[in-house]
Amino acid sequence: MTSPAAALRTTTFRVLTAGWALTNFADSVLSLIFAVWVTDLTGSAALGGATFAVFGAPAFVAPFLGRLADRVSRRRMLVWTYVAGAAVLVPLFWVSQASHVWLVYVVAVVYATVAYVTAACQSGLLKDLLPDESLGFANGRLAAIDQVFRISMPLLGAAVYVWTGPGPLVAAAIVAFLGAAAVFAGVRLTESVATDDEGAGFWHEALDGFRHLFSTPPLGGMTWTILGALAAVGLVNAVAFAILDHLGLDAALLGPLTTFQGVAGLVAGLLAGRLMLRWGRLPVFTAGLLGLGVGLVPLASSSVVAAVVAMGVVGFSVTSSVVAFVTERQVMTPARLQGRVGAASHVVLNLPGVLVTLAGAAALAVVDHRVLVLVNAAVCLVCGLLALRLRAVTAGDRGAATARDAVDG
Repeated sequence: MTSPAAALRTTTFRVLTAGWALTNFADSVLSLIFAVWVTDLTGSAALGGATFAVFGAPAFVAPFLGRLADRVSRRRMLVWTYVAGAAVLVPLFWVSQASHVWLVYVVAVVYATVAYVTAACQSGLLKDLLPDESLGFANGRLAAIDQVFRISMPLLGAAVYVWTGPGPLVAAAIVAFLGAAAVFAGVRLTESVATDDEGAGFWHEALDGFRHLFSTPPLGGMTWTILGALAAVGLVNAVAFAILDHLGLDAALLGPLTTFQGVAGLVAGLLAGRLMLRWGRLPVFTAGLLGLGVGLVPLASSSVVAAVVAMGVVGFSVTSSVVAFVTERQVMTPARLQGRVGAASHVVLNLPGVLVTLAGAAALAVVDHRVLVLVNAAVCLVCGLLALRLRAVTAGDRGAATARDAVDG
């Protein structure tokens, strides 16, 4: 019997993986540098921090990006998006003073939009290329690649910025985007035929991704629970420096500490396919949420060792849940909705955490950070317990759901 992982050894999947690795590099190399750069230009930490809020702006156009991805060739859409991503970075070479900061913000919005387009197109391409039983292995591998860049890029990017300034980093991102565009322009695969939802209005079509995501069992329950858990994790992001201060550690050690989280996430990505094959997507998802809740508790302690272990548990748990969620989403979504549902889930996985981080930073002025950490842990545990009540869907149920989607569309 052929292993589900065998499908990942095809030339087409390997080429796609290389293309997405280049994109991941381009997406990661400037993500932290924008904030540092704006702070250096203006002398304002607030203006520098505002770049992180700017990264959330594309969430408001995600439904329309998803709708477009369901109506055109997703491969070609990625090619043109990566070319545009490279082109929009070019004006950054002329940024040299505080009056140019507005240009950095504009570029940051477009730069962040590339990730939403990737999310809208990636699921559909994987669904067209791979059988359902191989999707978990593919998503795990892509998550592992993502963790590699999460571990390396902030430290490497900061070092290059201090040594040479932003220019080489901008150039590297441009080259990576163009390389990804060339990869996707050259790859050949058969895509599912785009279909129009006859009689459906523009807004109905655009929001179909959210509708499917929140109403399809067990995907709907998984969406609500992971939304709650990842939104709560935003509290930890907001109090990260308070945690370090309580542990008696310098703020500069945040990078090395998060490395433990990234390494654990890398391991989870590599193991996710096997875990889901053995236990199922829903059990892995639920275990990840419960592990996240348990793993956060030591961050309220005074033990450095406990905090390091906690970061590892959090990294493994979050990645496991996200990979299981993404795989369930792909399996439960018909081809005609992959773009809209992929874009909608990218909003669910990212925007709530950004908003809660901003709120958590304000709450830190009046609430002890340990209280916020324990509230976060409690929310994640509740989400995990709610996920225990969800029922896995059978192949017959999926067929009925697909038929219902066709009728509703």
